[in-house]
Amino acid sequence: MTLIRPFKGLRPSSGKATEVAAPPYDVMSYREAVLLAKGKPNSFLHISRPEIDFPEGTDPYASEVYEKGSSNLRALLEEGILTRDNEASFYVYRLTGHGVSQSGLVVTASVNAYDENLIRKHEFTRPVKEDDRVRQIDALAAQTGPVLLAYPSSRLIDSIIASESSGAPDMEVLAADGVRHEVWTISSADKLAQLVLSFDDLPAVYIADGHHRSAAASRIKKIMADRDEDQSPGLKSYDYFLAVAFPQDQMQILAYNRVVTDLNGLNPTDFLGFLKKDFEVHSSEEPVIPKEKGQIGIYLDGHWYILLVRTTPTSEDPVENLDVSILSNWVLAPILGIHDLRKDRRIDFVGGIRGTRELMRRVDSKEMACAFSLFPTKIEELMSVADRGQVMPPKSTWFEPKLADGLVSHVLD
Repeated sequence: MTLIRPFKGLRPSSGKATEVAAPPYDVMSYREAVLLAKGKPNSFLHISRPEIDFPEGTDPYASEVYEKGSSNLRALLEEGILTRDNEASFYVYRLTGHGVSQSGLVVTASVNAYDENLIRKHEFTRPVKEDDRVRQIDALAAQTGPVLLAYPSSRLIDSIIASESSGAPDMEVLAADGVRHEVWTISSADKLAQLVLSFDDLPAVYIADGHHRSAAASRIKKIMADRDEDQSPGLKSYDYFLAVAFPQDQMQILAYNRVVTDLNGLNPTDFLGFLKKDFEVHSSEEPVIPKEKGQIGIYLDGHWYILLVRTTPTSEDPVENLDVSILSNWVLAPILGIHDLRKDRRIDFVGGIRGTRELMRRVDSKEMACAFSLFPTKIEELMSVADRGQVMPPKSTWFEPKLADGLVSHVLD
């Protein structure tokens, strides 16, 4: 078993990448996806979010929706908008935007390594979302949404990536959010072998984003193996899943902020009084973007406050020391009565890329009663949690910039 292996990528044909590339399927609402795909028949959203081709209110988990995604994929293949490479390759993927540039590797990653915890996770999955990815992959016979992986920085891997991306890219897309996506092909047998061996030498790699996609890949392997009439030894396409691996020191995590619908029967004054038992509470004339661990911003009743933890947690448990855990354990659960972040409808999550303005909008509109801004989780904290086989609270990390869907997909033969 090798951790990664080259594959024959399914990609936009020459000159079509900008028409095809789309944001990840799970970072937008139905209406946002409809607007983004309007007038763009080749947008990958017709494959990753095929419900946009049905009237609003259509069940996104209906069988006809998955069938529509499959027929849309076939149409792009038949029209030559998408083509499959003849040679198994790796692909350098560079993201530039939002203040960072990061260069990683598009690979297929071993399902066995995932099952054996060499590809380590840090989140629970939700059954409904995992089932959705299983049905989507099964309908398409392809993995189209890459799992985002982080690997401990390796001088050899990084040097190969740098040398293989020194010239003009094979594909280049400037997305609507200002992020530039560039892709180069690595097909040299020597380079491919070096990369495979270098990844096998790593102690582990880590799922940064894509827990549902990787869990679905594990289930798909079992489903397809049971159907497979070819029982001869050897690796099959479904033994590996689509991923993009970046070195940990290039990855940017933004905060994943929280908003709540109500104060659990408290008025703002009483709520602030409860907070003062465990935090120093200071008013702020400016929106609060925490600058270090232990700071939490609150937007309440038209005013910003800074919370400072009075006693820094000393637990050896890396989960308990996360700011998202401090907020949950010291505020959300004991004061607001929000105990299950995965199921409680009184809480919602706002990616840090949307900024404090979005937090203020949702509170000022009376949709929400209060917003919390957090200091971002560090990649080292994520890796520490994963190494211990533990899980973070839901929505602990927001990686930015985001990968695009549609630039490289993995066909399951």
